[in-house]
Amino acid sequence: MDEGPRTGAVSGTPVLHRWNAVLWVLLGLLPPAIATADDPTATRTGVLVLLGAFSLSYALAALFPDQPYLGPHGHLYVLALGMGGVSYLMGGGAALYVFSQPHFWIYAAGPAAAIGFSALAAIVVVAGDLLRAGPDGWWTELTTGNVVAVPLAYAGSVLLGLAVRRMTAESEARARRLADELAGARRRLADIEAESLRRQGATEERERLAREIHDTLAQGFASIIVLAEAARTALAADPGRTAQQLRSIENTARENFAEARALVGAGPHSGLTPGPVSLTLRRTLDRFAEDTGITLNAELGEVSCDQPTRIALLRCLQESLANVRKHAGASTVAVVLAQHPYGIELEVTDDGGGFVVEESRGFGLDGMRKRLAELGGELTVTSSVGDGTLVLAVLPSKGQM
Repeated sequence: MDEGPRTGAVSGTPVLHRWNAVLWVLLGLLPPAIATADDPTATRTGVLVLLGAFSLSYALAALFPDQPYLGPHGHLYVLALGMGGVSYLMGGGAALYVFSQPHFWIYAAGPAAAIGFSALAAIVVVAGDLLRAGPDGWWTELTTGNVVAVPLAYAGSVLLGLAVRRMTAESEARARRLADELAGARRRLADIEAESLRRQGATEERERLAREIHDTLAQGFASIIVLAEAARTALAADPGRTAQQLRSIENTARENFAEARALVGAGPHSGLTPGPVSLTLRRTLDRFAEDTGITLNAELGEVSCDQPTRIALLRCLQESLANVRKHAGASTVAVVLAQHPYGIELEVTDDGGGFVVEESRGFGLDGMRKRLAELGGELTVTSSVGDGTLVLAVLPSKGQM
C-alpha cells in the first residue's frame, strides 16, 4: 500500500478527529466489551485484549503522526487485522467495522490506501465470522449477519469517503484560490499605496520648491523691478539715488543667482551668512529700509536655534517685508525678535492700510504657515482695513547648530 504522506479525506481537521474518537469509543469499542461480559473467560479476555490493542495503536497514531508503521499505518494494520479476531471470537464485528471506517480515511496515505485498508478489514471480518460458523454454518452466514452487512458497509464507506475527500479537495482549492486572490489584492494595494506615496512625495516637493521660489527668487525679482522703475524715474533728477538703487539691483540679482544655485543643489544655501540669526535679519532690514525709505524700528534679541529655524525666521521676515512693500503703503515697520521659554517669536508690525485676513488668498501667507507648521510652529496674522497689520511667527526653541 502507498506509504507516502498522509492526505486523508478529513486530515487536518482536529475537531472531526475528536468527535470520531468519541463515537468510536462509545459505539465501536464499548458494545463488544459489554457484550462479552457473560461470555467464557477466554473469549472475554481475547476481546478485551484486542480492544486494548486498538486503543493503544490509536494513541500511538496520535503521538507519532510522522512515523507510519509506529503511528498511522501501524494503527490501521492493528485495526484491520484485529477486527477479524473480534469477529471470530464474538461471532460478529459489523458494528465495530462500521464505526471504524473514518480511521481508514483519516490515517491512510490517500484514497487508494484508505480503500485498501477498508477492504482488508472487510475481508478479515467476514473470514473471522465464517471460521467461527464452520462449514456447516457457512450458508447461513453468507445470507445473513456480518457477511451481508460488512460488504454493504464497505461499499457505502468507499462512496462516502470519496465524496467527502472530493468536497474537502474542492474546499481546499477554493481556500487556496481565495488566499491567492487575497495575496494579489494585497500586492495591488501595496503597489497603489507606494504609487500614492510617490505622488504625495512629488507633490510635497513641488510645493516646497514653489514656496522656496516664491520666498526667494520671486521676491528678489519683484525688488529688482521696483528698484529699476525707481532708478529710471530718478535718473536725471537724483543721480546719487539712482546709483544707490542700481547697487541694490546688482546685489539683489547676485542674491537671486545664489538662491537659484541653492535650489538646484549647485551651491550652498544662500541668505544665511555665518553668525547669529539676528545679524542676518538686521542685514535684510537694512536693505529694505535703504530700498524703500520706510522707517524701521527693530529689536532683535539674541536667540538660539538650529538651521531650519533660522531659515524659517528669515523667510517669514522677507515675506512680511515684501507684503509691506507691495500692499501696505506703510510709513513705519516695527520688528521684534525674542526668545521665550515656550519658543522664539518674530513679530512684524506696520502702520499701513491693512486688509481682511479671512479674504486673503495670497500664496505667501499660506507658504509661511506651512513652513512654520513643518517645524512645529504657528503663524498668526492680525489686521483690519485702515489699522495696519501684525504678523507673529512662533517657533519652538532648539539648540544652536
